Amino acid sequence: MKTFAIAIHGGAGTILKNIMTAEKELEYKSGLEQAIRSGEKILASGGPALDAVEAAIIQLENNPLFNAGKGAVFTNQGKNEMDASVMEGKTLMAGAVTGVTNIKNPITLAKTVMQQSEHVFLSGLGAMEFAEKMKLEFAPDEYFFVQQRYNQLMDAKQTDSVTMDHNDKKTSGKDKTGTVGCVALDVNGNLAAGTSTGGMTNKKYGRVGDSPMIGAGTYANNQTCAISCTGHGEFFIRAVVAYDISCLMEYKGLSLKQACQVVVHQKLVALGGEGGLIALDAHGNIELPFNSEGMYRASLKANQDLFIGIYKV
Repeated sequence: MKTFAIAIHGGAGTILKNIMTAEKELEYKSGLEQAIRSGEKILASGGPALDAVEAAIIQLENNPLFNAGKGAVFTNQGKNEMDASVMEGKTLMAGAVTGVTNIKNPITLAKTVMQQSEHVFLSGLGAMEFAEKMKLEFAPDEYFFVQQRYNQLMDAKQTDSVTMDHNDKKTSGKDKTGTVGCVALDVNGNLAAGTSTGGMTNKKYGRVGDSPMIGAGTYANNQTCAISCTGHGEFFIRAVVAYDISCLMEYKGLSLKQACQVVVHQKLVALGGEGGLIALDAHGNIELPFNSEGMYRASLKANQDLFIGIYKV
């Protein structure tokens, strides 16, 4: 019997139980479950992995708890600049966008770039012009304004710092945000991956992280695995994390678990990189490794119980 599997993440970083209220923890878990169930519904009906990835990420982009879409953090100029990417493992087709504003669901734009253009990666005004041409949904600045995100910007400006998701041990759970992602395996044996983010609070100069970069933050190949990363993007770019895991499986014969161990707990740590990822192979094996204090995550296989986690086990 053919099976399906799906995993999602909502960001990794300094996520500590002792600074998380029970109410906020429940909100995060509820948001994660709603998202993964959206993807599960498509997979259970025989739908493609790519559609499941998009559906799950849309739910996370629409949830202000997470640093993507509606909950995107603010740049130094007080804007919400978003990045997203998708990739499917059967054809190695991919689509990505960076530096877009007022796009309600950047993940859908990334998917549209993949399916409706001859390109892989569009940026800024050009990506938004393409979105208009494709009649995708835009939203006004007010839709993206979340007071907690704005407070984070004000705090970051006081110290002229650029802050990564989750990395403030003094803040309560209500201030946590997170890059989001999804990987899925459908009943036809096809893998897909997607990632979406608002980047880093107080970012300047058009900074771009790993999330929209195919091979760094997102990768899918039916012969190996599907990966979506979250963490300090500069290190994930330098380590080409998502593709490195696939390479270790393809060229060195490592299992998904072994490859994740090497990349997340050895290579990234040696560079000083913090974060994690969600990984899924063509056999339905799921790995959710991270080297930070926590990572919002959930996973589900056909006919098995849902797993939701936040802290280190």
